Amino acid sequence: MAAVHVVVVGCGRVGSGLAVSLTRDGHTVSVIDKRPAAFRRLPEGWGGETVTGFGFDRDHLEAAGVRRAGAFAAVTSGDNSNILSARIARETYEIENVVARIYDPRRAIIYQRLGISTVATVTWTTDQVLRRLFPERSVTDWSSAGGELQLIERALPPSWAGKRLAELEEEGRVRVVGITRADEARMPTKDAVGQEGDLLHLVVHQGALENLQRRLDARDGAAR
Repeated sequence: MAAVHVVVVGCGRVGSGLAVSLTRDGHTVSVIDKRPAAFRRLPEGWGGETVTGFGFDRDHLEAAGVRRAGAFAAVTSGDNSNILSARIARETYEIENVVARIYDPRRAIIYQRLGISTVATVTWTTDQVLRRLFPERSVTDWSSAGGELQLIERALPPSWAGKRLAELEEEGRVRVVGITRADEARMPTKDAVGQEGDLLHLVVHQGALENLQRRLDARDGAAR
């Protein structure tokens, strides 16, 4: 996965942990927080940049390098600040991968209609943020002792929206076993159709992983 510049708004426990994880993975990171003292959460020698200000102030966003950003995470303690920052990132700067932290999960569907992924506070972890920031990455949640079978999680590419999920399956090699949609997990029916924002859970034979990834990427690339 190619390194990108990421803007993180909020340097609390989640924001600081996210910033450290991102730089460890080779990405460049700028963190925005209205409280200078918040940056004390970052370890000494951390390689990113800090900006004192607000994630919805364009001057502060520009100082954080938003124009070159490939991903954006708004993880402050306020729903309104997070969604406003995320909307500016998505609509003004056209950043494709945008995540907003929310405390009221009833707002999740509204945000997803705007093209903004959300994670509710009760289920919030740094790992979940990373998965939403980089949806093209398949994440292994479980593998059999010999590695023959793997349970992977992968965001549905937009080009697969409206397509039957059964088209992804291969007898004895690939099976869609679950879908997370608007933070609600469900088991798919045989006629289930993908929707933008779906998170797929698939059991895949080791020998079918590369082909599955290629099929997802090929259709996704054709759509772009």
